[in-house]
Amino acid sequence: MNRPTRLVTAALTVSAALLLAACGSGGGSDSTSGKIKGADDGTGKASAPAGDATSAAPGGAKRPVITFPSDFQVEFEGWTNSDPKLQAILNDGREELKSEYAAIIAADPNLDAVTFYNSGESLTSAHKWIKSFVDDDNSLTGAIRVFTPKAAISDTGSAALFFCVDERKSSTKNRKTHKVVHTPDEADSVLQYRAKLQKSGQGVWKTVYVDTIAGGCR
Repeated sequence: MNRPTRLVTAALTVSAALLLAACGSGGGSDSTSGKIKGADDGTGKASAPAGDATSAAPGGAKRPVITFPSDFQVEFEGWTNSDPKLQAILNDGREELKSEYAAIIAADPNLDAVTFYNSGESLTSAHKWIKSFVDDDNSLTGAIRVFTPKAAISDTGSAALFFCVDERKSSTKNRKTHKVVHTPDEADSVLQYRAKLQKSGQGVWKTVYVDTIAGGCR
């Protein structure tokens, strides 16, 4: 794609040492995979617009239901963990990533799901980055693979989440001209995400910082 090296949020200054130390306490993922709700199921039918429904979740929080049109797919590989606490982090980290893709496709930087899963500097940078796509009349198409997640909880109660995002089969598509710009098929198009999350009073793991490294998953 003809866009910055990081795909979802503007790069923030996050202590890699802090995140690595947290991941050192555990958090490897199990080896199961599955496509997210909203990806093309082979029927050729587009999903409902993202963010216009909610789903009940443990702890009373109603999480937004995020769906995509049939020409955009995201596949999460190995996105499970036998530890329920770490699985909760994986679940909300996954939905945060989906929320930003959905906001770009919906041309809505203020999509409820983005606010639901982000806080502080991460929310500010997410809005700015999504708006850059909207201002250029660009949407997303193709397929993205998200893999090798590692989650951990630090002694202070914050969480670290690392994962890889392969954008090489995805593209931007201009809404007016319909011009498609493919992501370069190169190592830098596979990014490593390093996120810090904080648990809200409703039990939602909100992303507060994100750092990305182009080619970080070689």
